[in-house]
Amino acid sequence: MVLKSFVLLFPWLLLASEPLLKESEFIYNQGSYPSVHASTIAETSTGLVAAWFGGTAEKNKDVGIWCSRRVGKKWTESREVANGVQKDGTRYPTWNPVLFQPKKGPLLLFYKVGPSPREWWGELKTSIDGGENWSKARRLPQGIYGPIKNKPFELSNGDLLCPTSFESNEQHGKWSIYFEKTSDYGQTWTRTPLLHDGLQISAIQPSLLKMKDGSLRAIGRTRQGKVFKIDSTNDGETWGPISLLELPNPNAGTDALTLTNGYHLIVYNHSSRGRSPLNVAISEDGEHWEKLLELENEPGKEFSYPAVIQASDGRIHITYTWQRTKIKHIVLDLGL
Repeated sequence: MVLKSFVLLFPWLLLASEPLLKESEFIYNQGSYPSVHASTIAETSTGLVAAWFGGTAEKNKDVGIWCSRRVGKKWTESREVANGVQKDGTRYPTWNPVLFQPKKGPLLLFYKVGPSPREWWGELKTSIDGGENWSKARRLPQGIYGPIKNKPFELSNGDLLCPTSFESNEQHGKWSIYFEKTSDYGQTWTRTPLLHDGLQISAIQPSLLKMKDGSLRAIGRTRQGKVFKIDSTNDGETWGPISLLELPNPNAGTDALTLTNGYHLIVYNHSSRGRSPLNVAISEDGEHWEKLLELENEPGKEFSYPAVIQASDGRIHITYTWQRTKIKHIVLDLGL
């Protein structure tokens, strides 16, 4: 049930048909690969599509990008749609797929290839049939990685602003965020410089929110025990100083979005250590957050790397890693 005190802060939740949690299922349950991580989800004109990386273990050469589509009320058997096999037969692991469906244009699948986050590069595939078939892989330009974990943000002019970060760099070997932009679905790119030195706040893997005044706010993962924030008043061209929110973060991936009613939602581990519990919180201003739901809570277990979207029917879809062995899919109805 929605608590009365909570509804005073978010009265529109009275429109929700309770309970808020409508569906809970595993997309990937058992397959030819024992370890999975870093899921992503998108909605296309033909339905939902999800992807993740899977293999014997993260960083192993057999790790590829696997994809499943939701046909009716069931997910299709996953299949490998990308891997790190090179022309000379060398194989590298793949990492962090990011699906995104622009308002126009094909479904995009960004992912990384390489022996480690310090040596990987970005690649891109596209699909014109909702993820059933994919183009050949295209390597992104030198120094361009695409969205590093979380979905791009489509600006009013159709440009895609991609939240990106370095896990090391030649100057100081610290975690730093920046943003890349493409106006032609990944053909050409521009990018910002690194937005902070990574010394006081080591941050990666941003998500983008649209504030009520039209500005953008990026929030995400840090090594400092809390979620970071950083703001832009000019559609991501330049950014202000980075700082910390009060939300805890155990050096684990988060994802967030702005809902159609202007409120903001984040999925994150509400802990300073360990990747449990996994929570959903909501905010009116992107600064002060209130707990909405606890999705998982088992001490010592891992529930991590969430991805979240709002579908065309208003419902919220969340996917996340379930103990590194399965991908879980959650559907929330907030009455939107």
